[in-house]
Amino acid sequence: MHAAKKTKLEARGWSVGGAAEFLGLTPEESAFLEMKLQLAHEVRKQRRLLNLTQTQLARRIESSQSRVAKIEAGDPSVALDLVFRALFALGLSKKDLAKIIQQPSLVSAR
Repeated sequence: MHAAKKTKLEARGWSVGGAAEFLGLTPEESAFLEMKLQLAHEVRKQRRLLNLTQTQLARRIESSQSRVAKIEAGDPSVALDLVFRALFALGLSKKDLAKIIQQPSLVSAR
């Protein structure tokens, strides 16, 4: 949010903060969620680059299309190991995963 807009909102009595503050997340919880969202975003990006459908990716990871949709949406019910399996099935290496995790946060980039 632009500083000028934040100042205007605060002057009118609004409290301005981030999602982590609103949800009462610890720094560790916030970092975990940001990492999971980055990985989920990468699953969708790589699947589309390979011109695969969610169903085709689901077959590769022995799961369902709906689970792939949940992976890509960053659904909290999806275990991180399934996200990793999807990324490996899309051809990414451990080094690729490390680079994704080290990228600036998607949340703060918005």
